[in-house]
Amino acid sequence: MKLTGNTILITGGTSGIGLGLALRLHEAGNKVIVAGRRKELLDEITAEHPGIDAFVLDVSDPASIARAADRVASSYPELNVLVNNAGIMLRENLLDPASLPVAEDHVTVNLLGTIRMTYAFLPLLTGKDGAAVMNVTSALAFVPLPITPTYNATKAALHSFSESLRVQLAQADAGVQVIEVAPPGVRTTMLDQEDNEDSMPLDDFLTETLDLLRERPDAKELVVERARFVRDAEANGSYDTVLAQLSGIGA
Repeated sequence: MKLTGNTILITGGTSGIGLGLALRLHEAGNKVIVAGRRKELLDEITAEHPGIDAFVLDVSDPASIARAADRVASSYPELNVLVNNAGIMLRENLLDPASLPVAEDHVTVNLLGTIRMTYAFLPLLTGKDGAAVMNVTSALAFVPLPITPTYNATKAALHSFSESLRVQLAQADAGVQVIEVAPPGVRTTMLDQEDNEDSMPLDDFLTETLDLLRERPDAKELVVERARFVRDAEANGSYDTVLAQLSGIGA
């Protein structure tokens, strides 16, 4: 993926990693459109950052996705990059039936939302110069954080989905790159990590991630060093040790 000259749609773009990517990519010389559920935040972003566009999108709602695809096709026909970043991360107690709706929301937003966005927007990307789909998953796709079981499961599913998507697009010679970003814990409002000293500062995460992409524009995965011990645990034989470490968080 080239780092400038793109037209990029970012879901979940009103805060955290999504907003951070939007601002960095806008500064790098891209046309950026942010999408999210909260209109007041979208209005603040467009007012504070002239040149960034925004519209309301709820990835849990298929009708909202369909409207967004129609809008982008007519207003931004040059779109060539989709960043699937929208997601939620909440604690669950698997012994408490009241947690079931929380689990279902994770599947709807994190997994189905990304899958539906991909189906809706791939026809707009295919054939475009520098076309790419960037899926933001998590290092927890590879070793779970037990206090967030369905979050981990949706991110593991998205890792698998991204792998299959990459192969199918290559076999079809569609010209669309698939990039998976697997962050560690980052200081955002997700899971109240904004003041967590054990989480990676957002600016540091964005800088390292974009540096990785600059060095390897054909990358399949972008994994910062801080996430490597989780990402590589299965391969290097440390899975049980890392799982034990994660099991102590929030227990």
